[in-house]
Amino acid sequence: MSRAEHPDHGLIKSLDLAGNPSGPLAGLDVVVKDLFDIAGEVTAFGNPDWAARTGPALAHAWIVQRLLDAGARITGKTTTVELAFGLEGRNLHYGTPINPAAPDRLPGGSSSGSVAMVAGHRADIGIGSDTGGSVRIPASYCGLYGLRPTHGIISLAGAAALSPSFDVPGWFARDADTMRRVGACLLPPARSLPGIFLRIAPAFANADPAVIAALQPALDRLGPLGEIDPVPEGLDRLLAAQRAVRDRETWTTLGGFIELHPSRDPLIAARFAGVKPATAEAAEAGLILRRAFTARMHAVLGGGAILVMPTSPCPAPLRTEDQPALDTIRTRTLRAGIITAFAGLPELTIPVAKVDGAPVGLSLIAAPGSDLALLDCAAALNLA
Repeated sequence: MSRAEHPDHGLIKSLDLAGNPSGPLAGLDVVVKDLFDIAGEVTAFGNPDWAARTGPALAHAWIVQRLLDAGARITGKTTTVELAFGLEGRNLHYGTPINPAAPDRLPGGSSSGSVAMVAGHRADIGIGSDTGGSVRIPASYCGLYGLRPTHGIISLAGAAALSPSFDVPGWFARDADTMRRVGACLLPPARSLPGIFLRIAPAFANADPAVIAALQPALDRLGPLGEIDPVPEGLDRLLAAQRAVRDRETWTTLGGFIELHPSRDPLIAARFAGVKPATAEAAEAGLILRRAFTARMHAVLGGGAILVMPTSPCPAPLRTEDQPALDTIRTRTLRAGIITAFAGLPELTIPVAKVDGAPVGLSLIAAPGSDLALLDCAAALNLA
């Protein structure tokens, strides 16, 4: 194929890189989002101009090398939304993968190819990245587990950047045991969590009633739940502060490239036009709120509490949805997604329910550095 080997599956290029045969991940196939370097391969970052300006990578990204050392086999590079700037999963240049769990709906992005390959049983593990929801939302839309780790706990060496103070690597799997096996190879040890669960009230208020109803059986299995509102400023103010910081970082990171190579996708071009005017003053004001919010979240979670919320306020949008409707869904989705992204916290989404035949996930959030304990907790709860 001219643009992608299997665009419906999310595969850009098939690979066969064998890992350590005696490693703990031996026997597992991994696909990698095309913003992580693989030695000898060109990283396209979802953009043909980016691909044309770079030669084959000289070394593997840290996470790719770590997975190979642990025994996994790398079987392909996968589609990303152009420059990782979007949640729907579409790519004008390389195709929009089919959502295997709901073929009439979008797969979510920006890690659309990796999520589609795992949901379609074409790989055991999918590596993605998450800035404002790009692992968690596709996982929820496609009925998978997905982890956004603590910011900085896993190296992003050898990965293309969108907004560095929010970007993290992450991964998808179909079951809790595989998630835990990968986590044991990538994450430091963590103390166990006591299993005290608190609902994030504004995140539930942001979700569709049908999503809340679908999640209720899983919530009931967690036992009596407390409730907390850690965002007295309101989700909209938090989102505005996050965008001020992200927009400034995004233009600083990618503005030079965009000025030389304007996006051929009108949607992506419009998004970059929107971030170009971002000012240092607005970003600094956003950082002030970020520091206060982060300190508050660390205090809430310091004793081992686990916060719970709908991963997405709605199931995946239909592939035929018009752009104004998609923009509204994107804003509602980011309102919840930035809670963990803004404070650098780990968030694990678990596939627990369906709405109108489409998957929806329940997210568990814990203190920074508790990533492995969160994976242990999910495996013990067996909610999926």
